[in-house]
Amino acid sequence: MKIALIGATGFIGSRVLEEALNRGHEVTAISRHTGKITVQGKGLIPAEMDVYDSNALKLVLEGQDAVISAFNSGWRNPNLYMDYKRGYASILQTAKKANVKRLLVVGGAASLILPTGERVYDVGIPDKFKLAVQSPLELLEELKEEKELNWSFISPALNLTNETKTGKFRLGKDHPVVDEKGENRISVGDLAIAILDEIEHPQFIRQRFTVGY
Repeated sequence: MKIALIGATGFIGSRVLEEALNRGHEVTAISRHTGKITVQGKGLIPAEMDVYDSNALKLVLEGQDAVISAFNSGWRNPNLYMDYKRGYASILQTAKKANVKRLLVVGGAASLILPTGERVYDVGIPDKFKLAVQSPLELLEELKEEKELNWSFISPALNLTNETKTGKFRLGKDHPVVDEKGENRISVGDLAIAILDEIEHPQFIRQRFTVGY
């Protein structure tokens, strides 16, 4: 497949890039600084740009079989919330103009629903971090009203680790997937596997899904 990957140099994006190349896909790796791309392989096409530049982004997204967005406006960015909103406004509008067939967004865990019926955001996020995780939560609600794009939204587990990938995990929809110890965790490598599995064999069109051990 021809895949455009937004945020290809990030913690998640770099693992998604590695997984996609290992599977033989042609990946246009979009980043503000392509010199930071550490993954190499056949099929890699670096594309240095800012997602806020919708004209440049449109040229890259046209003709792709799928778009994966691991865009993040930067955890240390004082304007994180508004820049995330502005970034995804550009990504969604441009994806429509480019006639993107499939869009998978890597979101956050804050919108997952606990057994009590409360969201993680309401009870499990310290106040000082709430603004940082609010924008992906709002993005999910926006996507639920989206009628044009064939989107999916993946919420990583609450504990996203750098452990070795296993290829063994379970999928869920709106509730955290917990292991026998009651922990909700996944390695970033296994998250990347789940993302590429969904791109290759869609199960969650216009739905949110999640993953855990």
